[in-house]
Amino acid sequence: MAVASGEGLERFEDMIVRAAETTAGQMRSAKAAIGAVIFGQEKVVEQALVTVLSGGHALLIGVPGLAKTKLVETMGTVLGLNARRIQFTPDLMPSDILGSEVLEEGQGGRRAFRFIPGPVFAQLLMADEINRASPRTQSALLQAMQEQHVTVAGARHDLPAPFHVLATQNPLEQEGTYPLPEAQLDRFMMEIDVDYPDLEAERKILFDTTGADEAKAKAAMTAEDLITAQRLVRRLPVGESVVEAILQLVRSARPGPESGELARAIAWGPGPRASQALMLAVRAKALLDGRLAPSIDDVLTLAEPVLKHRMALTFSARAEGETVGAVIGRLKARLG
Repeated sequence: MAVASGEGLERFEDMIVRAAETTAGQMRSAKAAIGAVIFGQEKVVEQALVTVLSGGHALLIGVPGLAKTKLVETMGTVLGLNARRIQFTPDLMPSDILGSEVLEEGQGGRRAFRFIPGPVFAQLLMADEINRASPRTQSALLQAMQEQHVTVAGARHDLPAPFHVLATQNPLEQEGTYPLPEAQLDRFMMEIDVDYPDLEAERKILFDTTGADEAKAKAAMTAEDLITAQRLVRRLPVGESVVEAILQLVRSARPGPESGELARAIAWGPGPRASQALMLAVRAKALLDGRLAPSIDDVLTLAEPVLKHRMALTFSARAEGETVGAVIGRLKARLG
């Protein structure tokens, strides 16, 4: 019996290895296909892929003109997802994104309500400048993100699978905006900083986008492939040392004895959802890199985008010029 059990375990492990190799190859192809269109944003592309591979949502922070919209459009094509975009404005209503019921007259003069789905019924949704919408509209979208369905006139309507939101925020212009509350920010798996491209990348952008032939995205996966990959991420083994590193890092990012001398700088910190997000993210990054198990280096790499929107500093720390990024850097140094 023990032998049969051992053989069964060995076959199961072989199956996982083969599935991981296949998925890793698909993800490498997808990453290369996105990189053929989006230049100079390798880290952003990787973090966006890690987010989607983990089954989560991301908040993209960057000034206008850094190809955030182009990234989402390209990811939709490459991953075989139905992608849509919503431009958030102060007058946008929840029904504008969720959908609404209309009264129609059918055969025999009978009237009935018919649900017309809104743009949220997509597999990859870009919520452009989400902080420009009213809190009521923001809440409608964020509930859909969390629950994977919407309720209109008392009826439940399930969203397509997979369902991912990549929302953007402009860090410069804050007039007329409604900042996302902390509880809603926590629904985003990562906060991804989109920075300016380097000189060579910008040179390539100039030639590629202003010529007669512009690079076009090509499909590398299907939605079914992505769902399979997401299931595989949750089955990858995680070593005890990596689990301990995640727990130590997240718990030390909260005010209290575990944060040591940094306790005075931290007003509030991440909850258990951050640990869950980091656990999934390191598995996804390992798979994206073609590895079967994550390492502590993966924890260090993904710590900042997972934690920084889930923390706030005290007034005195901010007055002294402290930043959340610098605090996370010191917390990471303790693991190194």
